[in-house]
Amino acid sequence: MNGVKISVVAEDGKPVDDATSGADGKWEVPVPKAGKYKVTLDTSTLPAGVALKFKDRSTLDVQVYEGSVRNVLFALARAGAKGGAAPAADDGGTSFWDRVAPLTFEGFNLGLIIALAAMGLSLVFGTTGLTNFAHGELLTFGAMCAYFFNVVVGVHLVWAALLSVVIGGIFGYGQDRFFWGRLRRRGSSLVAMMIISIGLALFLRYVFLFFFGGEGAPFADYNAQPGVQVGPISAAPKNFVAMGIELLVLVIVGVALLKTRIGKAARAVSDNPALAASSGINVDQVIRIIWTVGGAVASLAGVMLGLSQNVSYQMGFQILLLVFAGVTLGGLGTAFGALVGSIVVGLFIQLSTVVVPTELKTVGALLVLILVMLFRPQGILGRRERIG
Repeated sequence: MNGVKISVVAEDGKPVDDATSGADGKWEVPVPKAGKYKVTLDTSTLPAGVALKFKDRSTLDVQVYEGSVRNVLFALARAGAKGGAAPAADDGGTSFWDRVAPLTFEGFNLGLIIALAAMGLSLVFGTTGLTNFAHGELLTFGAMCAYFFNVVVGVHLVWAALLSVVIGGIFGYGQDRFFWGRLRRRGSSLVAMMIISIGLALFLRYVFLFFFGGEGAPFADYNAQPGVQVGPISAAPKNFVAMGIELLVLVIVGVALLKTRIGKAARAVSDNPALAASSGINVDQVIRIIWTVGGAVASLAGVMLGLSQNVSYQMGFQILLLVFAGVTLGGLGTAFGALVGSIVVGLFIQLSTVVVPTELKTVGALLVLILVMLFRPQGILGRRERIG
């Protein structure tokens, strides 16, 4: 959108510079240093028939970090009769499809990230019965490891992500080897272990806060990529590559569960640990391998989440509800159920913004949890069990 005026003011009120958007709608304002800035769009320079979608969002507060580029987007819509934003057409025209198609893509992207996290959580629950509320911190741990190697050490993000996955697997192994395994051997109840996991989550979260700080920060690589247009979808190349990697990892883990000896042993332990032990399967070793895989996959999920948003100390906690919703919807203890449930949750959350405000989209995850527990508590791919 050509000719729209943008002004940038520093946090102390000192003007920085003005810019005018080009024919492609892009603009750029160099800032003197890292810090907080106010970016204001002059609505009087908008073309006829166009208005801000949200009238109170003409000024945005943004945080700019040293050596990085910060994208600032203003949501626009067709102007109504009184100059306000008019609702998008939903009569089957292209405007409705142009809105739904990107949301569907974003839903798949979010769903695959949730699936990576949910698969590890579901496998741990299936083999141990533990509902681990500290699983979100495994995502944060993975993202922060990648951030350390990428931003602090200077390693490229691809290698930083690989190192993060390896360290996440070691962290998962260590948790079971020196903590959860000992609690199981001491006969701790599942309820007690669940409560302990809540305390562990709080402890790790504030450790991350102490070392990382309260502000979010991006990775050093793949920050400001120009969008690639694929039909009605415009997304950065990193999103397409990330989705490919996520699908590949999920397929590899799924095939390993079905075809390898370890995978078959894990499914046997999940079905009946006592029977698996009596048939010669080392249950503790299988559980330890599951924790290692779960930690590695969760670290990868944290890196992918940090790639789509800033890395922060509570990023795992913020997505934990969606992970539980995906696991519950798909079926507790089933890896493929976690995948299906997570995709459904991701699509539901993003597509719900067509009819509800963006701020309320996560409420859909709570609705999914409630409805599933009411009408199909075993989940989509879960099995009914007799109790008693």
